[in-house]
Amino acid sequence: MVSRRHFIKLTGSASALFVAGCQSKKLISSASAHVVIIGGGFGGATAAKTIKKLDPTIDVTLIEPKHHYITCPGSNWVLAGLKNINSLSVSYQQLSSQYDIKVVHDRVATIDPDRHFVTISNGHSINYDRLIVSPGIDFRWEAIEGHNDSTAHLIPHAWKAGVQTTLLHSQLQNMHNGGTVIICAPPNPFRCPPGPYERASMIAYYLKRHKPKSKILILDPKTHFSKQGLFIKGWEKHYGFGNDNSMIEWHSIPDNPVVKIDVKKRQLETDFGDIFKADVLNYIPAQQAANIAQTSGLCDDSGWCPVIHKTSESTLHSDIHVIGDASIQSPIPKSAFAANAEAKVCAFAVVSLLNEMDVSEPAWINTCYSLITADQGISVAMVYKLNPQGKISKVKGAGGVTPSIDERILSLEASYAKKWLESIVADSFT
Repeated sequence: MVSRRHFIKLTGSASALFVAGCQSKKLISSASAHVVIIGGGFGGATAAKTIKKLDPTIDVTLIEPKHHYITCPGSNWVLAGLKNINSLSVSYQQLSSQYDIKVVHDRVATIDPDRHFVTISNGHSINYDRLIVSPGIDFRWEAIEGHNDSTAHLIPHAWKAGVQTTLLHSQLQNMHNGGTVIICAPPNPFRCPPGPYERASMIAYYLKRHKPKSKILILDPKTHFSKQGLFIKGWEKHYGFGNDNSMIEWHSIPDNPVVKIDVKKRQLETDFGDIFKADVLNYIPAQQAANIAQTSGLCDDSGWCPVIHKTSESTLHSDIHVIGDASIQSPIPKSAFAANAEAKVCAFAVVSLLNEMDVSEPAWINTCYSLITADQGISVAMVYKLNPQGKISKVKGAGGVTPSIDERILSLEASYAKKWLESIVADSFT
């Protein structure tokens, strides 16, 4: 069993155990190679930086529409008043200046896998030898009636950090004391499995201090959720979960899912006709890989991108690698830490392939912290490796969850959570 202290030490620097990178064999120069990366989140930024650190002679172009990236990790803390949204904003300046990465702030319109180029929105084409696609998620709006992207300014999802986060925060501030907040959790798979439940915790933390007569309902199409036992113990301790006056209620409704939203009334209707009315409604839609992956033929029928796990190369198009939330890397969850880990594995594979070297066996680490209150947190962590069939499997006896709800341990976990966010941002973007 990996000790808790040693595991935190490993994960604190977001090292991700991309074991292949531990070789001492020097890489052959690949000066003429050009790697293009789509998406500047934790996956894309980390891949760009890692490739340049492994082989500075490879030209790397990172294509990302936004000039500043706002991290989803930490965005739930904004709802509790623990963070300002501006503090989650990250620049691409250091990637550009320190690692000589060309950053193009534009949107990719098309990918031509046969001719090895991408076209950006201004019509300019960029050729590549290897393409890394890390576009994140988009929403399956067709799964719900009455709500879509055009009404998200009224019913926020806040699942892409930024304007949506501040909108939800503002709605909570403007809600009367005694109001009802409804969080609709999405079906699996989705970005950040513990996220909706940390969100409930952070909103409850805010309401307990400012609007104590209010209530939070979580409507969930799943029968269980990530870190459920730890969350429930925390909710019992701090928010009266399970009692008549509980601030948080969790309703598992897999046989009676929400199918319709009345945006103006902030009202939900389930398949059996049950009605739920909210003062603040946070509907988190079902998810799939981002649109560029869909339109480029990188997705299978699941809506996600199948890959060869050893290299993250697409099983549908050669010389294109897909990492982060858009890719199918199960049982690794879709998280910022996982994207960072997958990016490092992918970067070493790409550099090895461009230098005509064998790709070594990779391994991955994922860890995910969640706050229950401002100063108490919980976590889950796991180490993964390839099995003989080329699939990803958990390393037996590795990782684990917060071992107890002892006050001292939960306080340490909250401290680790805050330090982890600083660490992974630095590891990915600076």
